[in-house]
Amino acid sequence: MNKVGFFRSIHLKFVIIYVLLILVAMQIVSAYFVRQLETTLNDNFKTTIQDRVNLLAYYLEEQMVKDRLPEEGGPTLENDIERLLSDYYNSEDINEVQVIEGDSLKILGTSNIDNRAVVGQRATDTFIRVAMTTGQEMNDDFSDKQTGKRIWVLVKPIKVDNEVIGAIHISAKIENVYEQMREINNIFSTGTAIALALTAVLSVLLAQTITRPITDMRKQALAMAKGNFSRKVKIYGQDEIGQLAMTFNSLTRKLQEAQATTEGERRKLSSVLSYMTDGVIATDRKGRVILINEPAADMLKVSRETVLSTSIVSLLGLEEDYTFEELLAERESVILDYSEFQKNLVLRANFSVIQKETGFVNGLITVLHDITEQEKIDAERREFVANVSHELRTPLTTMRSYLEALADGAWQDKTLAPNFLDVTQNETERMIRLVNDLLQLSKMDSKDYQLNKEWIDFIQFYNRIIDRFEFTKQQNVTFERQLPNHADFVEMDADKLTQVLDNIISNALKYSPEGGKVTFRIEEKEQFLFISVSDEGMGIPKKNLKKIFDRFYRVDKARTRKLGGTGLGLAIAKEMVEAHGGEIWADSIDGKGTTISFSLPYVRTEEDDWE
Repeated sequence: MNKVGFFRSIHLKFVIIYVLLILVAMQIVSAYFVRQLETTLNDNFKTTIQDRVNLLAYYLEEQMVKDRLPEEGGPTLENDIERLLSDYYNSEDINEVQVIEGDSLKILGTSNIDNRAVVGQRATDTFIRVAMTTGQEMNDDFSDKQTGKRIWVLVKPIKVDNEVIGAIHISAKIENVYEQMREINNIFSTGTAIALALTAVLSVLLAQTITRPITDMRKQALAMAKGNFSRKVKIYGQDEIGQLAMTFNSLTRKLQEAQATTEGERRKLSSVLSYMTDGVIATDRKGRVILINEPAADMLKVSRETVLSTSIVSLLGLEEDYTFEELLAERESVILDYSEFQKNLVLRANFSVIQKETGFVNGLITVLHDITEQEKIDAERREFVANVSHELRTPLTTMRSYLEALADGAWQDKTLAPNFLDVTQNETERMIRLVNDLLQLSKMDSKDYQLNKEWIDFIQFYNRIIDRFEFTKQQNVTFERQLPNHADFVEMDADKLTQVLDNIISNALKYSPEGGKVTFRIEEKEQFLFISVSDEGMGIPKKNLKKIFDRFYRVDKARTRKLGGTGLGLAIAKEMVEAHGGEIWADSIDGKGTTISFSLPYVRTEEDDWE
């Protein structure tokens, strides 16, 4: 095999292409940037001078009009002009500003103290004559005769009632702009040179990282030609990759010698076991483990090396329930519960016997499935059905009892009948609330559920809800607000967060004692608002705090039902807050009160920005 020449090497090709791409890109970017920057700097410079001239023309127009109506003892026009032009002496952008009278073309003043001799003389500049005659501004670039630097000359007529009464002649140092451009060009040239140097070095290093593996693969392919492996590869060129392809093609004739049936089957089995998500354990005819894949080892929290030759019965923890012979005869699945205090783990084990055609048992295959989530879902479903059944059975039983009493003649009792009807109506409304809450939770669990979000000032929104409760509350409870006095905007669904706050504030009022206080707070931390509602009620035991957001959970079931609660309000609030990208939690001191808090992402800004 001929050695690849340096000039045909992919290494050199890669370096040359990489450097040329960087060079072309830098040239295009620099040419476009410099051209645009030059135009922008020129335009900005001329616009700035133009604005200053317009302002000066406005003041000179006033002074010249006053000069036509002179006041005795007042300053002369020349004095006023000298005062106005004094600000332009030693300016960084302006060489000289001259003011010329309209009819006589007499120079009334100059900003250059060293050139005061021209004051009172007649202006001879052609630009001035043309501007005075036409009444139009004149400007152009010139070269200073003394310094040879470029200057920009602007002549602006001063008009009163469309009559030219004078002109402003300004000579600006536009050479500063071109000096800045030369500095920028030098920076670009230096940067380009540095970038090319670094690019060349990096491309060499990068090319080495690519060609080194290819060279190593070529050497390995030559070794494989002795019988290890073979494949057919398409040839695209004569570089290192091309030679690697030809090397692989030369090995095809040794395919049968390198491929053994037993090795292929072993690799197939190993691949299947490695990529299975279920755990697989194989034993010999005595029940000792001879194979276990990674998923099974992870499920059982064991090491593959330590469990080999271990009894399958002891590995699965079935010594008290099964022997190996009983496992061989087991045709049903066995549920293995490895749940601990902080983590649940439930596995289902299926057993399959390995037998020869003669019936001789070679071993046992055990397949483990992780059914923890399925068991959790089933348990939650059973609990949910039980809770709903219980919640519906209680009011239905009450209603049936009162309706039976009414049917037996209690409706004729003017004292009992209204009370029975009130109880029946209350229980009916309670069931309606329960069904509505269940429907709301069902919508939140649906994948098609969407929020109708818009940007709203949450402080104003929160105050409005508090006002509504303060106006309609029945208890002797004081409301205290600790809210910011500026706007905090939140992208939210107003209806959903209204329901969240209604649930939380209603609970605070329910459990607040007479004469108590409910405190409303908002804190701003980083990019989140922390909203809290605190009451001075009975509080919640610490062990129950994490459960109050579960569906149908009540700390005091008897009191909650008496007050009309369904046990779903905080569960709905949790779902809605999390749908807005926030979190909800509770803090409580038993016997002293409870604080329900939740967070929402917000943007603090001025309200005018959103109008």
